[in-house]
Amino acid sequence: MPLWKQLTISVALLFLGLCAWVYVSPGAGQSLVQMGVPKGMVAMISAGGADGAGDGAPASERGAGQGQGQGQGQAQGQRRGGGGRGDQKILVAIQPVSTAVVNDRLNAIGDGEAVDAVTVMPQASGTIEQILVTSGQRVKKGDVIARLDSDEQVILRDQAAVALRSATERAESYNNLKSFSRLDVLDAQIAREQAELQVRTAELNLKRRDIVAPIDGVIGIIAVSVGDNVTNSSAIVSLDNRAQLLVDFWAPERFAVAVKPGMPVEASSVARPGQRFSGAIDAVDNRVDQASRTIRVRARIDNPDDVLRAGMSFSVTMAFPGDRYPAVNPLAVQWDGQGSFVWQIVENKSVKTRVRIIQRNSDQVLIDAALKEGDVVAIEGLQRVREGGAVEVANADQAKAPEVATR
Repeated sequence: MPLWKQLTISVALLFLGLCAWVYVSPGAGQSLVQMGVPKGMVAMISAGGADGAGDGAPASERGAGQGQGQGQGQAQGQRRGGGGRGDQKILVAIQPVSTAVVNDRLNAIGDGEAVDAVTVMPQASGTIEQILVTSGQRVKKGDVIARLDSDEQVILRDQAAVALRSATERAESYNNLKSFSRLDVLDAQIAREQAELQVRTAELNLKRRDIVAPIDGVIGIIAVSVGDNVTNSSAIVSLDNRAQLLVDFWAPERFAVAVKPGMPVEASSVARPGQRFSGAIDAVDNRVDQASRTIRVRARIDNPDDVLRAGMSFSVTMAFPGDRYPAVNPLAVQWDGQGSFVWQIVENKSVKTRVRIIQRNSDQVLIDAALKEGDVVAIEGLQRVREGGAVEVANADQAKAPEVATR
């Protein structure tokens, strides 16, 4: 494009811009004169701006009208917003302070195990000769579960019995006959006592050929068969006493001091939907796990109908008195350079009350502050609220405190 066309377009755009400026701003013409623009040219520009507007009114009159309108708007804004005057009230919406409870309930997942559980092993090595129980059978302490071969132990017991009879007769003969010295009589008595000990040892070895139940309980799956060769480290069967179950679970460290042995608990199992089982805390660990910041707790759950099994997962619930705090609407909490605060409304005056946030939920914020249930705080219209300023409540009917909330 030729240079003269570019200059022409630039001048035209500059003229139109000046016209628009003069039209919009009443003081633009005077500013142009002060900048050195001739008054005739300013008048021509003003006339151009007026023609572009199409209303035929002089620019000075439009400027005066606009200035008057702006002044009226500012005056109205000052009347609505208070305009810095202390007797003007700020319109706010309020909500009463309620009370909420935290740390009043503990829910955890735990695993159950029998109150007594043992893996039965033989006390001697040998071959399984008899199995006297079946899986799922209830046994008492001392009942024989299985027997090992015992022929050798029977022979050794009989030999010890024969030796005992011989030693006994010799000792009695030495006591009756005066021809033996006192030392010979003492040796005969010692020989008899040693024979008695050998008999007791043989009987004990024979007794250990029986594999007996060490506790009352229910037999699990038997891991051996007749004819198997076992040692004293071979697992024969598992035995569970499930009259009660122990449920181990992990509680957050804030409950470390609150949880104490003997406190009641309730548990439910996925395997028994709709049923709840009562119990009590049996033990609390002596330290908090540093990795998970939790503490191990053991509960004892009653199983009177034998519907629970070791290894089940349980949902454990505990109730506590909890900690009570004021609760406010999240919109009420404001922030400044010193921290968080709320605008408390007292006798239609706004009072800045400092708060410390305890817990933030979706519908309320628990705070530590000099507030009590029933006090009212502002939740809307907070932009122009000032300390000690007068306010007008838009929803005075909502000033009644709601029911105590529980978390």
